[in-house]
Amino acid sequence: MGLRKRAQSYAQEKIVSEIMMLMPKSSTKNIMRMLTLAEMLTDDPEYKRNTHHLRELFEQGHPSSILIKDVLGRISPRCREKLIRNLLINALLTGIDRRKQILREEGFQPPQFVVISPTMRCNLRCPDCYAGEYEQEEGLPLALIDRILTECKELGMYFNTMSGGEVFTRKDIFDIWEKHNDMYFQIYTNGTAITEKVADRLAALGNVAPMLSLEGFEEETDARRGAGTFAKVMRAFDLMKERGMIYGASVTETKHTIEKIGSYEFVDMCIEKGCMVIWYFQYIPIGRRPSLDLMPTPEQRDWLRKRSRELRDARPIFIGDFWNDGPYVNGCIAAGREYLHINAKGDVEPCVFCHFAVDNIRDTSLKEAINSPFLKRIRSFQPYRENLLTPCMLIDAPDILRQVVSEFNARPTCEGAEEIIKDFAPELDRYAQEYRAYADPAWINEWKHGKPPGRAAAG
Repeated sequence: MGLRKRAQSYAQEKIVSEIMMLMPKSSTKNIMRMLTLAEMLTDDPEYKRNTHHLRELFEQGHPSSILIKDVLGRISPRCREKLIRNLLINALLTGIDRRKQILREEGFQPPQFVVISPTMRCNLRCPDCYAGEYEQEEGLPLALIDRILTECKELGMYFNTMSGGEVFTRKDIFDIWEKHNDMYFQIYTNGTAITEKVADRLAALGNVAPMLSLEGFEEETDARRGAGTFAKVMRAFDLMKERGMIYGASVTETKHTIEKIGSYEFVDMCIEKGCMVIWYFQYIPIGRRPSLDLMPTPEQRDWLRKRSRELRDARPIFIGDFWNDGPYVNGCIAAGREYLHINAKGDVEPCVFCHFAVDNIRDTSLKEAINSPFLKRIRSFQPYRENLLTPCMLIDAPDILRQVVSEFNARPTCEGAEEIIKDFAPELDRYAQEYRAYADPAWINEWKHGKPPGRAAAG
């Protein structure tokens, strides 16, 4: 990196750090001035675009701008420091520069992050769990997780997501989060293990943001996860709120719960509990006793697409709606385009819902896994359709999933994984066609010839 580039990067880091530290107490006018300066300090078009968009949110008085100020104002100094340094600077500034350097020098751009499942063990036995058919006892050795994260940083990835299984069944996982204290971790958890002691440890680290699973309110959550689970999650929210942590909710939309989890009442409950994020994941017929009857109907999926937009414009909380948010990220982000999944056996899967693999991280480097023929072939199809409202090769373009699995003889990574490409194939083909009746007109009328609908993008 030349002297000019190093000076520019240093100036960017200082400006970003100052903006974030001053934002909670600054007027909107001064924030916009600072963001204008930040926009001027770079030649990177992506950085300019994101900074300009952030400035527009403050100019409009959008709920997202309220959320940003509120979050920065109420989180603890330690969590604020790690959010700014690890996520905003290391992951979103330094990391992007590194990934683009690799693109220039080696001809490929590493993804933004890797999802790691350190274990598939779980203290709950939820029916229809997407990960329920993986082997429960085996897990990734700590040294291997350490190696993966080290290679992530070499490739410019300072943000990591951990899933499972239940992450907190690994008592040694805190050692990893502490050792890689220059990274920012988002973890998916059922929340039942977040006691006062665990919350204290997480707050002291500051670089871990838990996302707690909910199925709706108490009735829906306890019906699937067991009596008393909802109360434990609510208690965990309270403990994290008291300690000034960053956290959110993760919800699975099914045919029976989608209206509940997409209601203003549910979102308001999450906001009251201090959640900064809600992730919506559509139910996919995989895992433990998969059922096509649990999938939201095409009409329901389209309803949530529109409701998510309403919620973003009405409530100060970040909404991430997987599948429906395809246009914001140019379609499918899996197979190493923006992320991939390494399960507890080390299998390198295209995504957490696609339980097929050719490579295992025990036998290859992360860079080699990203550039494997299997993942590169999937990326060659992306986006699978011009309509980015239909981004997924599992439910929107299932013929492509069947083609690549057959072409590379990809092995199923858990029992029953083949059902999605065999037993369920006719029904999923029919579902894809039926959803297009909603998605294709929406794409033409709302996206293709104009600006995205609503005042705020998804991410």
